[in-house]
Amino acid sequence: MTDQDNYKQQLKEFYGSRTTYDHEKGTRHPLEAKLLLEFVPLNSGQKILDVATGTGLVAIAASEKVGSEGSVIGIDMTPEMLHQARLKIAAAKLQNIELVEADAEHFNFTDSSFDVVFCCEAIVLFTDILAIFQKWYRFLKPGGFVAFTCPPETAFMASLQQRICARVLGISLPHILEPLGTPEKCRNLLNQAGFRDIEIKIEPSGRYRPLRDNRLSEIVININFKGNPLLSKLSQEQLNQLQVEYKAEIEKLATEQGIWEDTTKLFVRAQK
Repeated sequence: MTDQDNYKQQLKEFYGSRTTYDHEKGTRHPLEAKLLLEFVPLNSGQKILDVATGTGLVAIAASEKVGSEGSVIGIDMTPEMLHQARLKIAAAKLQNIELVEADAEHFNFTDSSFDVVFCCEAIVLFTDILAIFQKWYRFLKPGGFVAFTCPPETAFMASLQQRICARVLGISLPHILEPLGTPEKCRNLLNQAGFRDIEIKIEPSGRYRPLRDNRLSEIVININFKGNPLLSKLSQEQLNQLQVEYKAEIEKLATEQGIWEDTTKLFVRAQK
């Protein structure tokens, strides 16, 4: 199994284990989906693609907006997430949603098939973001929209994780939030893919985490550094040292309420 295969497998395990995704403590998943949908004009009869649909938060709401004349396809590679989506779709008696279990990076649709392509929270997980933007550009009809959310590179303790990894490994690894970590980076990649009329909104948010959340599990390390080949060469001693240093840094940030974590998101929209 290659490092990238291992990375994809760990993504499936990480998200597959989250059986209460919609209601996780401190979560903003439903709100983020709602805000993303409000960022794009949806009309009856449109065809929508929801990439990394997960539990269907965007797909289900979009299906109600486009009505019986429209349709929604949700694609995701995690069967446990799609199971949650199917239960909600059945409960709502929706007939205009199709769910596809597949890796969106290796799955194709006919060119000019969709009016809107959504991707809520998951864009940073793709291994080649420019290539996925180019795919979505092809999938969209002329005048169609792409809309996604992503955290800035300063969110979710990213700089702290990167600093500690550099200290332990002696080399700086690119963090998962870097490629789209600023509005300028988002604009640049979307422009390269051919998109125009790019609009970006910043939605500040944050939360306190309990001090006991002071570990970086191996699966989180692997995801946050996108299965970087150097990670597979880490010794147990290095992994242990990474945990020791991370815990020490986290404890410096602790307050009576816990550890403050920036969860700000960029909401990005562009047109073909």
